[in-house]
Amino acid sequence: MILLKLTQNELYKIFSLIRSYIGVVLFTIIVPLILWGYGMGTSHIEGQIENAVSDMFFVEGSPTNGYTAAYFIMNFFWVHIPFLIALVGGDIFAGEQANGTFRIYATRPISRLSIFVSKTLATMIYTLLFVIYFGLLTLGLGLVWHGGGDMLVFQDGVLILEGSDAMRRFIIAYGFSFMNMALVSAIAIFFSTMVRNAIGPVIGTMALIIFALMISTLPLDVFRGIQPYMFTTYFSNWEMVFYDPIPWADLFRGLGLIISNLVLFLGTAFIIFRRKDILS
Repeated sequence: MILLKLTQNELYKIFSLIRSYIGVVLFTIIVPLILWGYGMGTSHIEGQIENAVSDMFFVEGSPTNGYTAAYFIMNFFWVHIPFLIALVGGDIFAGEQANGTFRIYATRPISRLSIFVSKTLATMIYTLLFVIYFGLLTLGLGLVWHGGGDMLVFQDGVLILEGSDAMRRFIIAYGFSFMNMALVSAIAIFFSTMVRNAIGPVIGTMALIIFALMISTLPLDVFRGIQPYMFTTYFSNWEMVFYDPIPWADLFRGLGLIISNLVLFLGTAFIIFRRKDILS
């Protein structure tokens, strides 16, 4: 009961901050603009698709639709979302420390474990809601605006997915994407327990992600041995959901590494928070 009330209190504090709505407002403005531009300028894309498949299929109607638009937007935005997630996770502990409100907690019979778990749960709930909103905005609005139909995926040729199958795969893809963003939140929480300023955790989170992305994507032999163990190597694992057949073994192998890193960062963050002087 105490944990539930603490989590509700943390959610109230998160959603009372303006920074929590920066990503929501940004996507609410940009995604419709992209979908509008997608509808106005897909003739070149359609021409490329028709040229690629005309020898094998007869294309009737437009090969671009809401599924294709959502897939296009996902490829573009998952690189930028970590920054918006880190804005909240980076403030969850550092903001309290800077404002001195942890001293109020210290006067109550509340364990540090309960405080840590409630803040972590609230951050993860915010992350989940953010991903759900992103999915509803991109896929939902895309289908309303551009309609449904079969989805074309270029993967070792051309893969045609039926509308119902594409929807199922999108739901799974958003699930894997949430786990990736949950790890971003865990990293932000880790840095947030170390400092008093909320700016530091955001910068630290993005610096670590950019550094890891460089190592995991640079085609250099010196990095090939460690790339399978970098969590950023699997930040684009959601794309494999649209392969045929779906490489479940590779997907869950990447998910296992993501979860292990999430546990590592959160576990370390709790150790730091438990030993932290919150009275000074």
